[in-house]
Amino acid sequence: MVDVRFNNEAGFTLVEFMVATVILMVGMLGLLQSANVAINSNRQNQLRNEATLVMDNVLAQELAKGYASASVLSTYTCEHRKVLNGFVNYSVTRSGITFPNSKEVRFTVSWRYRNARYSYGGGGIIGNNVVSQ
Repeated sequence: MVDVRFNNEAGFTLVEFMVATVILMVGMLGLLQSANVAINSNRQNQLRNEATLVMDNVLAQELAKGYASASVLSTYTCEHRKVLNGFVNYSVTRSGITFPNSKEVRFTVSWRYRNARYSYGGGGIIGNNVVSQ
């Protein structure tokens, strides 16, 4: 008779395979989470960049008007902009102060992302170039 013996030390057991699968799943979930964080951060940077462009645009338009036509009255407007693959509403608020020979205009651009409100502000001074004699 032939004596056949099985050698169980040559491969994985089912328990070892399950432990290795769980370890790999935890590692893959960590990689997926880091991808989500990177996508979210990129989206926030794109929104902030577009808000900067909106603020620069409205500020340049106001400064180009000159001293006589520039308004310091508080106003509120909304700009609808395409960012990446969607559209975002930016709220633009203007305020200002009049000084004897100049006007200060300030703009605040705000937007919402994931139920949080963000804002970006800037302004400029328009001088009266009239020389009195």
